[in-house]
Amino acid sequence: MAKVYAYDEVSKHRAIKDCWLVIDGKVYDVSPFMDDHPGGDEVLLSSSGKDATADFEDIGHSDSAKEMMDKYLIGTIDMSTVPSKRTFIPPPQVASNANKGSDFMIKILQFIVPLLILGLAFAIRSYTKEK
Repeated sequence: MAKVYAYDEVSKHRAIKDCWLVIDGKVYDVSPFMDDHPGGDEVLLSSSGKDATADFEDIGHSDSAKEMMDKYLIGTIDMSTVPSKRTFIPPPQVASNANKGSDFMIKILQFIVPLLILGLAFAIRSYTKEK
């Protein structure tokens, strides 16, 4: 017998390591599939916390993709707990400071390298003009 989940419970699972989807009234824990999804994990995260049936059907998944869903099925949704209209809540973003230093360095290089090339061109021109 499949477990019946309330909408509030399903909507809490909106992270990369803990992502549940509701498709056709069934609840799927797609957390193990996040890295393998051809569209990337962001596609699955954007469909979590809401009824993802329309998103799933709009893509036009293959029969093998639909068969693959069975291994991620964990239960059904209690339709009486689903709100009639839900406002979009974006998934939480993990703050990453790892690239900020390298981004700054790239911006500096994008400014300095053309100046160096321009300075070198003027130096060569003035050197060849003197002879």
